[in-house]
Formats: sequence, structure tokens, C-alpha cells
Amino acid sequence: MSRTVLLLPGDGIGPEIVAQAERILRAVNEKFDLNLTFESALVGGAALEEMNTPLPDATLDRATKADAILLGAVGGPKWDGLPMAERPEKGLLGLRSKLELFANLRPAVLYPQLASASSLKPEVVSGLDIMIVRELTGGIYFGQPRGVRQLESGERQGFNTYTYTESEVRRIGRVAFEAAQQRNKKLCSVDKANVLEVTVMWREIMNDLQREYPDVELSHMYVDNAAMQLVRAPKQFDVIVTGNMFGDILSDEAAMLTGSIGMLPSASLNSEKQGMYEPCHGSAPDIAGQGMANPLATIISAAMMLRYSLNQEEAAAAIEAAVSTVLDQGLRTADIMSEDGTRVSTSEMGDAVLAAL
Repeated sequence: MSRTVLLLPGDGIGPEIVAQAERILRAVNEKFDLNLTFESALVGGAALEEMNTPLPDATLDRATKADAILLGAVGGPKWDGLPMAERPEKGLLGLRSKLELFANLRPAVLYPQLASASSLKPEVVSGLDIMIVRELTGGIYFGQPRGVRQLESGERQGFNTYTYTESEVRRIGRVAFEAAQQRNKKLCSVDKANVLEVTVMWREIMNDLQREYPDVELSHMYVDNAAMQLVRAPKQFDVIVTGNMFGDILSDEAAMLTGSIGMLPSASLNSEKQGMYEPCHGSAPDIAGQGMANPLATIISAAMMLRYSLNQEEAAAAIEAAVSTVLDQGLRTADIMSEDGTRVSTSEMGDAVLAAL
């Protein structure tokens, strides 16, 4: 039976990096006889330009029916003046919400070849391997009420609501505990329970869940301390679980420990393991079309897609091994360039990974 992969290139460098990942996916599809079929659709600013909406009905319909989705990036300064409800990012948020992609997995792994590219000392980050589990469809990004209103004084007031239900916290907690069971059995729950009631409840629920996973060591950390510890001693962490906004910030911080956000993949899963996979970096419109973008995070995201949604571990491992091979060869895009590296373009990096396969 064939499996459908939906490609959503999006905006900025999105089309460039998705094109390279598609080449790799088509290669492993043939090599491992995966019987994958590929479709493409518009989302974000590209959809706005053509169809006047960041998430067309046709895109949502294809996404709902697909077995897995590979996304490039959305957004850019040309759309910043639009009302919030019409911006490209609403397409991404809409997909996460409509498909109930509540569990965001963001590995932060330092390839040994890139230890010198990290902004921290090699001895601090060498061997780094963290999994950040971020709740993706709740919290302050989706809470109601929200908006901007005018007070009686005439002054404007912006407001957003930070809410979580117990069931939302329990389901992301289970994902995190199960991830920890497959790794080093250490889970750190990050909150702000000293000032936010919603995270007091979050902490209580995590403590309650821990009884179901007695083999996992659970700890708690306030988000400000977690941000500090990620740059002080990042290897103390194994799996981190946290809410939507905190996870957004901490996962980008963790990206820089690995040398470049251009190396960070992600998976967003629902309860059926249908997933949307995307690099953690943005659309980088300043370098779009220049062949400078690093496609490796997107290629590694494709490997995660094969592993988590399509159950093709051998093909996933082959892609990851190919990425490691090209890094061993000293090939580097601009964001991970080192003194002894050989600078290559986006497509040349794709060529090299393809050859390594």
C-alpha cells in the first residue's frame, strides 16, 4: 500500500531546502522500495499571494489525508503589515490545530564534526544529545480571549490568555515520559510554577504521571533557570518537557548549542502518529534564492518522518548516516562554515548527501 507525503515548501528559503529533502526522499523511496507517493501544496505567504489565505481548504484537505507532511518555512517581512489573522504564520498554526499535532519533538544533537561551530566551548557541548518535547496546540499561543482593546483612559491594552486543560498536560507528559524511557530515563519538566497558576497545575500533573513511569527520574526547573542551565551545563539534560511558549524559546536556544539552527529538525505528531516535519529555523528571506541555505535540518526532518510516521527505521538511519558522512568530508554551508571546511551551496550539499546514500 502506498503512503502519501505532502510537501509544503512555503516561503523564503523553504522551496530551496524542501527541494533537496525531496531528492533524498525519492532516492530512499527507490532504494528501500518504500512505495511513497508525493504531493505538493501552498501554505503561508505563498498561499496568500495566490489564494488570499495562508491555509487554503485544498491544502488542509491534502494535509488531512496525507500520511506525513514535510514543511519548509513560512513568513517574511513583506507580510508583517497584515492583520494577525491573515499572516502566513496562521497557516502553520492552523495546520497544527486542525491536525491536532500536539507533540513537538525537537532533538538538539551536536554532530562531533561541528563542535567548533558551537558558540560554547567544545568541552561543554561535546556529546550533546537533548530531546525537547514541546506542547504545541495549547498554551498562550492558542488561548482565548486574546486581542488588543482600548481602555476607558484611551490607552490600548494587548492581552493573551495562558490556559491548559489537565488532559492536554497529561497527553504531552506521557509522550515525554515514553521518550525518556527510550533514552537515558531522565525527564526535566520546565515551568514557572512560582508565579503562574497554570504551571502549578502542570507540575502537579507531571508528579502524578511519574507514578506510572517509576523507571524515569523526574525533575522540575523554572524556565529562567532552564535557559541559564542550557548554556552553563547542557549535558545535564536528557529529555525536557514544557509548554508551547517556553518550548518555542528553549528549543531555539538549544539549537545554537549544536552550532547552527540550520542543523535542527523537528517532528509534530498527533495521537495517530500522523506528523508534520520541519526544520526549526525560519524562512530566512534575506538569503532566499542565493543558494546559501543549509538543507540539512530539512533532510534530517525527513529522516524523522520516515522513523516516526512511516515506520521506516532503516531508511531513516541511512539518511542520518549520509549526513554524518558529508560532515566528515568537511562540506559546510555558510552557517556552519569552519576554517578547515569546504563551503558548498544548498544544492551542492544536497548532491553530497545523495552521493553518500
